[in-house]
Amino acid sequence: MKATSWLICFALILMGFSGSALAQSVISAKSGQINYTLGTVLLDGTEVQVKGGIFPQMKTNQELKTADSLAELLLSPGVFLRVGENSSVKMLSDRLEDTRLELSSGSLIIEGDALVKGDTVTLVYKNAVVTLLRNGLYRLDSEPAQLRVYDGEALVDQGGQTVSVKRAHLLPLNGLMLVEKFDNKTGDALLRWARRRAEYLALANPSAARLIDSGGLGFAGGLDSLAGCGGQGVGSWIHNPYFGMYTFVPCNGVYTNYWGNQYWSPSQVWMVYNPPQSVYTGGGNNWDAGRSATSSGYSGVAATSSGTSGTVAVSSAPSTATSSSIVVVGGSSGASGGGSHR
Repeated sequence: MKATSWLICFALILMGFSGSALAQSVISAKSGQINYTLGTVLLDGTEVQVKGGIFPQMKTNQELKTADSLAELLLSPGVFLRVGENSSVKMLSDRLEDTRLELSSGSLIIEGDALVKGDTVTLVYKNAVVTLLRNGLYRLDSEPAQLRVYDGEALVDQGGQTVSVKRAHLLPLNGLMLVEKFDNKTGDALLRWARRRAEYLALANPSAARLIDSGGLGFAGGLDSLAGCGGQGVGSWIHNPYFGMYTFVPCNGVYTNYWGNQYWSPSQVWMVYNPPQSVYTGGGNNWDAGRSATSSGYSGVAATSSGTSGTVAVSSAPSTATSSSIVVVGGSSGASGGGSHR
């Protein structure tokens, strides 16, 4: 769908919200919303404040810097950018269909759970240009300069040479273009933090998807009735007021990330809240007794002393949580991943 069409749809959606909900619903139809920070993070030299339902936007040509801190940004729906400590990242293009980021120093991780064919996510480090081709998990470092593909596939162009880097392989960005294997089951503190953030966002998904499915947003037919979910988009960023942050809700089916966490669509989320003893999979006696909420890839998050989930450190939930906020900003071409409706 053309960018202008998305903006029109966005405006119509906002008109349907009350004034109180409107404050929580505003999300730019661009890549680069800052969803979470831990420690002091600077955007063009100004400290980023993510709290009280305010989520700053990183715009084209702006630079985000961390010290002893971390940051999480939302790119196109279902694509997460996580910036490590002592890192500097510049937004070269914040267009959903053509998101481009430049790493000046440090490390970044991109989790792509819903990359759309026809849309591009590109990483730049000096003269190396990395284009993500498939859903997966990618890491770019400056010291040593290298790309690691934990899962998925990336195309790297450096000095006029091009090479494909696939799952469990890395490419030193030294101009030699020699791909090596690495153990994608091991990692450091940044990878462990990225995994925790992935779990938190997946935990925030079911309640957001359920509100849409139950008509909590006032849309008959839920998310699937909205423009962009008729084959034109993969899903949307949804504000979950209970968790005080945005999460991803796919248009249909169930999306699974690298770590096995799942994002449920409104038409499938009933499985989480009403897990059957067994599920009929079609044909003869094909019953799957293992498909339930306990098999969704969640390891659980310990409760805090106040009894909450402990998933929000900087962002805070509103005092009255009665609905989620939705903006349909899906890709420009056909959906990828996911399953079928129930």
